Amino acid sequence: MSQKILIQKASGEMVPFSEEKLKGSLQRVGADDKLARLVIDDILSWVESGMPTRKIYGRAFALLRKYQRSAAARYSLKKAIMEMGPSGYPFEQFIGEVFRAQGYKVEVGQEVSGMCVQHEVDVVATNHRLQHLVECKYYNSQGKYASVQVPLYIRSRVNDIINKRQTFEEYRNFEFQGWVVTNTRFTSDAQAFGICSGLYLMSWDFPQEQNLKHLVEQHHLFPITTLTSLTKAEKQKLLASGTVLCRQLHEKPELLDSLGVLPSKQQRVLKEVEALL
Repeated sequence: MSQKILIQKASGEMVPFSEEKLKGSLQRVGADDKLARLVIDDILSWVESGMPTRKIYGRAFALLRKYQRSAAARYSLKKAIMEMGPSGYPFEQFIGEVFRAQGYKVEVGQEVSGMCVQHEVDVVATNHRLQHLVECKYYNSQGKYASVQVPLYIRSRVNDIINKRQTFEEYRNFEFQGWVVTNTRFTSDAQAFGICSGLYLMSWDFPQEQNLKHLVEQHHLFPITTLTSLTKAEKQKLLASGTVLCRQLHEKPELLDSLGVLPSKQQRVLKEVEALL
């Protein structure tokens, strides 16, 4: 039955509904066999051709949230990263944390000199002999992809910065790497130009290894927008104060005091954070 049903991705592409793909996604977020079977059977009894994937996701998420909040939070990871807007700054802070988790000293929103002009660099991540210059491209829609114009533009900016920094004594023998990181995806031309020009690209599922999804799960860098026990307004308030990770709430529970919620709710939030981490 499922092989005859075509569903619509955010890009508008129609693809066959896959029971196995749904099962795999449920198992990856920690749903046991019984819960995964419950969700799958419910979806199979309801899904129709032409249905958007976001609607299927919403139904699966609601069931997970009802029975296992930590699994629901993991299941919503991609959507949670999309909810770090509407401005791009929380996403920049988030990407800074991704590099910090890999052992780099990180600065966010830096004004730096190029050989020709000044540039604002979203994330500068440095270790003893390597510096990453990272541009973050945040989009509010999953159907919006970063086109080839993005890496073309960033390559020229990065080159201008590198040409200047190589004249500084403090960067003698340093290697510099330019990056573009997006919360959605890159077009095939953008990927091809990045690979050809030596510009590193990272999106939700690119490259095949060490992509955004892999790094977030590997280092447990779950954004606070994954939490199902907070309202959207409460999440936005935390993001505005610079709290972007669940880990930050785990390390400093007092950050929840700014929300003005009851102690009982704070405990529910912290319980969900602990289960997630």
